[in-house]
Amino acid sequence: MSDSADPDMPFNALGLDEPPQPAATTGAAYRVLARKYRPQTFAELIGQDAMVQTLGNAIARGRLAHAFLMTGVRGVGKTSTARLIAKALNCIGADGQGGPTIDPCGVCEPCHAIAEGRHIDVIEMDAASHTGVDDVREIIEAVRYAAVSARYKIYIIDEVHMLSKNAFNALLKTLEEPPPHVKFLFATTEVNKVPVTVLSRCQRFDLRRITPEMLFGHFNHILALEGVEAEAPAVWMIANAAEGSVRDGLSILDQAIAHSDLDGHAAISAAHVRAMLGLSDRSRILRLLNDILNGDAKGAIEGARAQYALGAEPIAMVRGLMDVVHAISVAKISQHDDPALNDADRAQIGEWAQKMGHGTLGRLWQLLVKGHEEVLRATSDMDSLDMVLLRVIHAASMPDPAELVRLIREGGVAMPPASAPTPQEHGADAPPTANDNGGRVADFGIDDIFALFDAAGRHGLAVRLNDDVAPVRVAANVLHFEATAAADAALARDLADALLAVTGARWDVRAVAESGAPTRRARHDAAADADVAALMDNPLVQAGLAAFPGAKLVGE
Repeated sequence: MSDSADPDMPFNALGLDEPPQPAATTGAAYRVLARKYRPQTFAELIGQDAMVQTLGNAIARGRLAHAFLMTGVRGVGKTSTARLIAKALNCIGADGQGGPTIDPCGVCEPCHAIAEGRHIDVIEMDAASHTGVDDVREIIEAVRYAAVSARYKIYIIDEVHMLSKNAFNALLKTLEEPPPHVKFLFATTEVNKVPVTVLSRCQRFDLRRITPEMLFGHFNHILALEGVEAEAPAVWMIANAAEGSVRDGLSILDQAIAHSDLDGHAAISAAHVRAMLGLSDRSRILRLLNDILNGDAKGAIEGARAQYALGAEPIAMVRGLMDVVHAISVAKISQHDDPALNDADRAQIGEWAQKMGHGTLGRLWQLLVKGHEEVLRATSDMDSLDMVLLRVIHAASMPDPAELVRLIREGGVAMPPASAPTPQEHGADAPPTANDNGGRVADFGIDDIFALFDAAGRHGLAVRLNDDVAPVRVAANVLHFEATAAADAALARDLADALLAVTGARWDVRAVAESGAPTRRARHDAAADADVAALMDNPLVQAGLAAFPGAKLVGE
C-alpha cells in the first residue's frame, strides 16, 4: 500500500474501519438563557420602573436629552436599556409612519435591525478595546454626517469609564453640542471613574439591583417557558446567589438546568443547587451554630470536619454562619424570613431571635467577619476554621458589656481579691450619686472599670487607665484621678465617653490637683518587686546565686 491514499477512496476499500461520524445537529445552535431572554421591550425590563417612566415622559413630551448615561452593577440591563432606547427613538411603527415611542413595535425594519445588532446608524463600541483619542476622533468625524436610514444616529459606548483621560477631553465639545441627529448612550459599572465634566453633560440613570423577590418570579417564568420544573428553595438560592444581577442569575440557572439533566432528575432540587454553588447545608450550619452557642467545642470541630469531608469549603461554612447570624438579627427586629428555609430551620432561627440579645449577635458577627478574613487568607483554611470556631465559642460564652455591668451591680460577679478597692480609691468622703434613671449605682473600683473596658474590647483605653490614672476618688458614677506625667489632655474626656457607652450612665470624670493612690501599673510593679525580694530571701535561691557567680534572676 502506498504512503498516500486517495482521499476519495472509502475507508473499507483501504481495509480500515470508518471512524464514527458525529450525529447531525438539527435546528439552530443553543442560545444561553441570558441572551435568549434579553428584554426586547421596556415592559420586559424588570426592576427599573422609575427609569422607564422618566424616559416615557421625555419621549411623549419631546424632551429628549442628547446623551444618556446608564450605570449600575453588572447584569442589571445597562446595555439592554441602551438598545431599547435606540429602538424607541428610531421605531417607525408597523405602518412606517410612527415616531419615537416608549413602546417600540418590534416589527419594523429599524426595530429588527437594532435587535439583531446590524443597523448601520446604531454603532456599538466597547470602550475597553477602544480607549484612545484616535477612536474618539473617528466618532467626532462621523457625527457630522446625517443618519443613513434612521431618524437618529446613535452611539452606544459600553464601559465608557475605560476611555482615557485624553479621549474624554476630546469628546467633551461634541458631547455638549452634538448635531440634532446624534444621540450618545453610555453604559458603565464604575461611574465614579467617569469625569464630572462628562457626567454633567449626560442625563444619568442609576439602574437598581434587582431584588431576590423579583428574580424569583422572573426565573420561575423562564423555567415555565423552558418546560423545566424546580423546587422553590432551589430558585430562591439562585435568586440570592445572583446578588441583584439578572445575567448572573440566568447563568446560574442555565448551569442548574444542565446539572439536573446530567443527573437524570426532572426537577432542579435545592440539594443540587447547593452542591453546584458550593454552599453549606443550612441545617448543618444551624447545628454548627448550636454547638457554638452551647460551648461544645468538640461537637463544633467534628461537625465542621464532617461538612468538609462532604465537600463544603471552610470559607463557605464561615459565610453560612454569617448568613444565619444575619437572619437571626433580622428576625429579631421584624417578621422577615428567608423563603429558602424549611419550617424546622425557620423555627430554630425564630427561637434564637427571641433568646439572643443584640450585643451577642453583634459580637458574633464581628468575630465571624474577622474569621472570614483569616480563613480566606490562610494557607491551611481548615485549620484556620478550627481556630476561628474555638475563638467564637470562647467569646460566645462571655457576657456582653451591658450584662457584665448588670452582674457587677447585682453582685453576680466575684472580683478577685486584688481588685478590692482601697479606702483611698473609693474616697469615703464622696457620697454615692444616682444614675439617669434615678436608681442607685453600685460603687466601682479602678480594677472594676479596667475589667469593663477590657470586656468591651476597649483595650487601648484600658491600657491608658492602667498606666496613667492614679485614683483619688472612685465612687458611684465618680472618677477623680491624678494624671501621670505621660497622660494626655484628652484622657478624662475619653474615659467619660467610654464609661457612658459601657455602663449607660453619665460619670463625673476629671483630673484633679490631688495626690492619688498608685496606678494599677505601679501596684503591679510593686507587687512584682515584692515577689522578687521574697524569692531572693529564699535560702535555696541564695545558695544557687552563690554557686554560680554572675547569675541573675529573671522572669519567664
